[in-house]
Amino acid sequence: MKIVVGLSGGVDSAVSALLLKRQGHEVVGLFMKNWEDDDDDEYCSTREDLVDAVSVAEKVGIEVEAVNFAAEYRERVFASFLAEYRAGRTPNPDVLCNAEIKFRSFLDHAIALGADRIATGHYARIEERDGSYALLKGADPAKDQSYFLHRLSQAQLSKAIFPVGHLRKKAVREIALAAGLPNHAKKDSTGICFIGERPFREFLSRYLPREPGPIVTSAGERIAQHHGLMYYTLGQRQGLGIGGRRGGDGAAWYVAAKDLASNTLVVVQGHDDPRLLSLRLRAQDASWVAGVAPENGARLGAKSRYRQEDSPCRLEIAEAGGFELQFDQPQWAVTPGQSAVLYRGEECLGGGVIA
Repeated sequence: MKIVVGLSGGVDSAVSALLLKRQGHEVVGLFMKNWEDDDDDEYCSTREDLVDAVSVAEKVGIEVEAVNFAAEYRERVFASFLAEYRAGRTPNPDVLCNAEIKFRSFLDHAIALGADRIATGHYARIEERDGSYALLKGADPAKDQSYFLHRLSQAQLSKAIFPVGHLRKKAVREIALAAGLPNHAKKDSTGICFIGERPFREFLSRYLPREPGPIVTSAGERIAQHHGLMYYTLGQRQGLGIGGRRGGDGAAWYVAAKDLASNTLVVVQGHDDPRLLSLRLRAQDASWVAGVAPENGARLGAKSRYRQEDSPCRLEIAEAGGFELQFDQPQWAVTPGQSAVLYRGEECLGGGVIA
């Protein structure tokens, strides 16, 4: 079988290529360049990542090609990213990148090369069930990435392989070390891919104008000035500039709401303030990786943010491609723009964007 592997320069995709090669497949590496605005920026790691991908390919014994998807990324992912921040929400571009770039543009390119399948280093699993495909959580609960893959279609799943999905991260690094892969100890990438390690405010201010405004308490008292609503997210504690101001019981301050109409940031004191807790959420733009929506009224588990434990809830299918969730227990800092992802045990069913 001919398999095109997305080589990112990281250890997970490197071991994916190695395992597939050992299984006897015809393996070709493909390095995706999805961002090019900051090629000479001190925070840009694209060149280093490409060097690592080439070194891995040489060690594994496969060819590697670099392909530029920057135009597609800007049109299908980054434009939406900016629009969401402009609207006061906190988007998750990695979810859209997987559906639109890694498993669309990349998949199309791989098929044009004659590939039967594509493979990535995601920590997730795929199980074929009577002609359909189930997306399952990765075997390593600390690294499971099914949350970011919930917008894939059945057609995309049918062409995908996740070679390290059944492994724990420690085992992946041990395989890489034993095989002498040059990036076996490389640090995992974190954060939004095109922002990298650069300061978030600095990056966002290049594309969206700053609009400072008041920070007020839930009682309406003005206590400080914010730098622009786009820089803050619900539940945020750090970077508010009011840590030295104490009141009430002296607890820390958290962002509880953003009022776009008045350009006001509302803060509360205490992690468990009722204004930070929600028993319900509404989501839109639903996408069902399972192929069909769960039955109305289904009892499921849900994540309203990455790395969160599945929270028991009841699903209510709504009109216009949306749904609502009624949770058994209050959820903390449910954030518009993030993904609400639904699970039935180990299987990821799909999800939507929190409204």
